[in-house]
Amino acid sequence: MSGTYLGMPAFPEAAREAVGNPTLRGNLRHATHTIRDKRARAVAELDDWAALREAGKRIKDHTLRHLDRYLVQVEEAVTAAGGTVHWAADADEANEIVARLVEEAGGSDTEQREVVKVKSMATQEIGLNEALEARGIHAYETDLAELIVQLGKDRPSHILVPAIHRNRGEIRDIFRSEMSEWGRPAPEGLTDTPAELAEAARLHLREKFLRAKVGISGANFMVAETGTLVVVESEGNGRMCLTLPETLISVVGIEKTVPTWRDLEVFLQTLPRSSTAERMNPYTSMWTGTTDEDGPRTFHLVLLDNGRTDTLADEVGRQALRCIRCSACLNVCPVYERAGGHAYGSVYPGPIGAILSPQLRGTGSEIDASLPYASSLCGACYEVCPVAIDIPEVLVHLRERVVQGGPAVREGNRVVLKPAKGHAAERAAMRAARWAFTRPGALRTGQRLASRSRRLHPRTLPGPGRAWSDSRDLPPVPPEPFRDWWQRTHGGRDEAK
Repeated sequence: MSGTYLGMPAFPEAAREAVGNPTLRGNLRHATHTIRDKRARAVAELDDWAALREAGKRIKDHTLRHLDRYLVQVEEAVTAAGGTVHWAADADEANEIVARLVEEAGGSDTEQREVVKVKSMATQEIGLNEALEARGIHAYETDLAELIVQLGKDRPSHILVPAIHRNRGEIRDIFRSEMSEWGRPAPEGLTDTPAELAEAARLHLREKFLRAKVGISGANFMVAETGTLVVVESEGNGRMCLTLPETLISVVGIEKTVPTWRDLEVFLQTLPRSSTAERMNPYTSMWTGTTDEDGPRTFHLVLLDNGRTDTLADEVGRQALRCIRCSACLNVCPVYERAGGHAYGSVYPGPIGAILSPQLRGTGSEIDASLPYASSLCGACYEVCPVAIDIPEVLVHLRERVVQGGPAVREGNRVVLKPAKGHAAERAAMRAARWAFTRPGALRTGQRLASRSRRLHPRTLPGPGRAWSDSRDLPPVPPEPFRDWWQRTHGGRDEAK
């Protein structure tokens, strides 16, 4: 199963199926409302939340402007601390590097060709588990929600809570039927009580923690000045994966860099409150290279590009790289609440996925071309973002790219983008609007004709517009245009000035 899910239908088609699932909608509604209400209370405790938000934005913008310098600093610091740094331009290169390192660590011993994993969106993005499986290496997810997804042969549907679409009864059934195929079976008589489910997962995973020689992680942050990597989590499985194996491999997107420890302090306040609504994460693990006395003896850092450099080149879209993966935008999004994460066809669902995935993967596929339209542009996502990403602005920007994003052709000495197929009606409407709005006389005449013929107007739109009017009432045309009303009631006096 690919981590990017290319080949899925466009968002409208996938969402239509999800909206018709009452169990899914109930699970999502309960979970997202609970999380966002707790977050609001946690954020309200800080009088300086707005200042922290602005500080996070500025730190991220500064880092992205000077990312080349800070990445070199990361490499030098990690190497000086005993680690090894690898650079991966894309998913294939990253998967090849990790698979080779696991094979070198495990040798030919079949028992050693397995790894334990900390929850990592970067490894899901590149489809690492599938790439390792193709090489005969078994990757075991150890985060509880990721374990549920893996055992259920499912896909993540939320950034913070990948199994948010599952209820306790479904999880119990998955544990009963699947755990024995992956290792220690579920206890007899397992119920859907949260404590029993957690205990079954703990017993199942414990043997894997103690046996695995290789651990794989991502990182929430990389501190450039010291080469320190940071993972924040709530369950303790990450601490086990980061300390028990002999070899640790971390796959980290290049945008996760922060310059100094002082900068890190800002995000260690905003991330837990925005994600889990906690004042501080229960487990915050930091490591710098290797040491002879504790932890893994070998450490490898794989710095992942995979479209990030191209995103950085976009002056509007690059702000998506500020994202610290808190998932606050998902929990307030009315579209996500109804459609769920699977409809986005990406490891990054919700509002942030609608702007990040099309930039990392391009808008050439049907699913990626549809993602910028998976929003009502209500702006709730921007209001809760702890690094002030203006998601609605980027969505509109990407919609323009989709419309103009046809094949590149050479015209004389220039290379231009031909208009994309499927948007001819939209382009014609925009051209007509531009023509009318730049000609006041024509606009006035058109408004008068619309008012006088209002009784003849259809209640629904024809053609492609039917998808809009099937679920909405067309606004009625007023009996007279505003300009005519103003002329009649105010005698032509421009009192509005």
